[in-house]
Amino acid sequence: MRGLLRRLAAILAVAAVGWVLWEGLVVYLKFEGRYWDQPARVYAAPLELYPGRQLSQAQLIDALKALGYREADGGQVTGPSWWPQGATVRLRTRAFRFWDGEQPAVTAQIDFSGKSIRRLRTADGAELPVLRLDPLEIGSIFPSHGEDRLTLGPDEIPEGLRQALVAVEDRTFYSHHGIDLSAIARAAWVNLRAGEIRQGGSTLTQQLVKNYFLDSRRTLGRKLREAVMAVWLDALYEKEEILTAYVNEVYLGQDGRRAVHGFGLGSRFYFGRPLAELELHEQALLVALIRGPSYYNPWRHAERALERRNLVLRRLAGEGLAEAEPAEASMGKSLGILSAGFRAGYHPAFLDLVRRQLVQDYDEDDLTSSGLRVFTTLDPAVQRATEESVSAGVTRLSEGVPARSEMQGAAVVAQLQTGEVLALVGGRDTGFDGFNRALEAARPIGSLVKPAVYLAAVERGDFTFASRVADEPVEIPLPNGSTWTPGNFSNETHGQVTLARALAESFNLATVNLGMEVGVRSVAEVLQRLGASRPVPEYPSVLLGALEMTPFEVAGIYSTLASGGFRSVPRAVREVVNADGEPLGRYSIEVQQAFDPGDVYQLNRALMLVMERGTGRSAAPLLPNGMVTAGKTGTSDEFRDSWFAGFGGDNLAVVWLGNDDNSSISLSGGRGALRIWADIMSGLGGSDFPAIPPEGMVDAWVDYETGELAAEDCGDSVIIGLPGDARLPVKAGCAMEKRSLGDTVKDWLKRLTN
Repeated sequence: MRGLLRRLAAILAVAAVGWVLWEGLVVYLKFEGRYWDQPARVYAAPLELYPGRQLSQAQLIDALKALGYREADGGQVTGPSWWPQGATVRLRTRAFRFWDGEQPAVTAQIDFSGKSIRRLRTADGAELPVLRLDPLEIGSIFPSHGEDRLTLGPDEIPEGLRQALVAVEDRTFYSHHGIDLSAIARAAWVNLRAGEIRQGGSTLTQQLVKNYFLDSRRTLGRKLREAVMAVWLDALYEKEEILTAYVNEVYLGQDGRRAVHGFGLGSRFYFGRPLAELELHEQALLVALIRGPSYYNPWRHAERALERRNLVLRRLAGEGLAEAEPAEASMGKSLGILSAGFRAGYHPAFLDLVRRQLVQDYDEDDLTSSGLRVFTTLDPAVQRATEESVSAGVTRLSEGVPARSEMQGAAVVAQLQTGEVLALVGGRDTGFDGFNRALEAARPIGSLVKPAVYLAAVERGDFTFASRVADEPVEIPLPNGSTWTPGNFSNETHGQVTLARALAESFNLATVNLGMEVGVRSVAEVLQRLGASRPVPEYPSVLLGALEMTPFEVAGIYSTLASGGFRSVPRAVREVVNADGEPLGRYSIEVQQAFDPGDVYQLNRALMLVMERGTGRSAAPLLPNGMVTAGKTGTSDEFRDSWFAGFGGDNLAVVWLGNDDNSSISLSGGRGALRIWADIMSGLGGSDFPAIPPEGMVDAWVDYETGELAAEDCGDSVIIGLPGDARLPVKAGCAMEKRSLGDTVKDWLKRLTN
């Protein structure tokens, strides 16, 4: 019997030794080739400063705060910081590696005049033509398991952080061999006396093993593996290698579906700055979070986080790792974390668009693990303003109306000439990483389709916006034997009306009569050329918007109109570089001429009348005084969808409102989406929409009702665009002198400059 037991013991001993050796091999194989996925980092467009730029001193300082710059103490501008002096800002930038090379840090002086930059100079007084700031990191494209990190090398870890980690988490780190038996015994005694787990005995090495090699199950078997692997890790690798791996692996918080790992990303996530720029109290907060990132979440539990941070600072002072006076001063400081609105990853809808555009050229693995850097078109100030407009506007319009209690909104803002997407909002909860209505909510567009009907008519050559069409009842037989009988919104008819009035006031019957004359197929073809990305059904109800599009698709169509008939796909990505900074691909602007600029000019002049005389006129008091805009309202059947698409200054914006269950919100485009659109556009500012007639076109005053030529001050006259060779009758009693194209353009320029 004893022999059997000895043999059994020997077998168990051999098995135990084999298991221990196997665990050592596992540690070596996995840690020797250690590699963390490097998710693609995504950056906003950099803010460029130059003389004449419309940017106030306050707006610049807001942008610097978002980038993690500090207001310099006593005017000493060192490190990324600024110092205001009257109408001047002294600035020290942060070095950054762009797609076109390394940009060193510079010290500059920016002089302001009102709400624009007057002058830029270097520290020695030399003129600066342009100054490009480092871009705001807005998020990352992380793998499905959700881990995100910014890996640091040993030389990128501040010495103070190393000392703090050891002092707080593992004081015997440099003397133990992976496990600390005395710490384990001490923790066991404390927990036994308390009757609950109050203290842990894990070393930094054990914590790294748990996070890097094992799962989070709290079983005896896992704890045994943890101890054995920790001993192996300590035996095989230098302490500095272990500490560096710990700095990159430790879990520090959660941002939606994204798990924040490592101090490199933790620094950016909580403070918006690189780890090397953090002060003592900020490093202490990151160390404090190790004990429980959720429990000590500084946004949700500020008092807990502050108490824990100060405990870390007291420990550092007690260990002699920080001088008592600075440590005491640090305890009196606020947490100093970013406001929630400035957190990376706060614009999930825009990041969704970036990812969709990138996957057309890159594999998923490249995006989630290769360390790519993606430079986008997002303007952080425009994005934040658009988010605020949508969120506040939806809330305001929903108050006291049960049918709108769950109403959602989406918006797209793009630059007119380039098609670059400046902002994108996917819902009223702008920080929610879920259903992106700007890209996925395909809804009936209603009267937003009407410009395509009128463009098809003008393109044919026998219609102008002075032409008249019948706003009278019409019955259209359908292939299934039924009859379609559309009606006007007001249930009234208006007889013969000009195309200008029919579009401005969105008369359904006039539009259908016009569309049937030019042909539904012609209208469908115009929509495709404008940029419709899905097939357009060729049935009569399409003339009133019985086709579905997303806000992003609508933005593409109206972008073609706003750019004078030149089509470009709205883009969110500018440049992509690899982990070494080498450019991989440029996303240049691709523009195609889809329409004659003269035809589009006539249409855009009519869309300006929408804002002056028609369904968009209620926006006037909401916009800056005298701002010239063009656009169109849209409302689907039973008021299920409220739309507005329009442009002015340098920008285009599209806004949609509706319920996800497709129920009525009882809002037309003019009463709902238009108000939010106006709020967005008023914040963007900029110049007026450039209504300059292209070659062969003239601006003419015509009677709004009859389409006859009229003097500016005669009757109910409006400006429309006309071909230079157009021949129109003159309204009786409105004598007009003959004028050349040059005279007409001179008059227009005079009005523009006065």
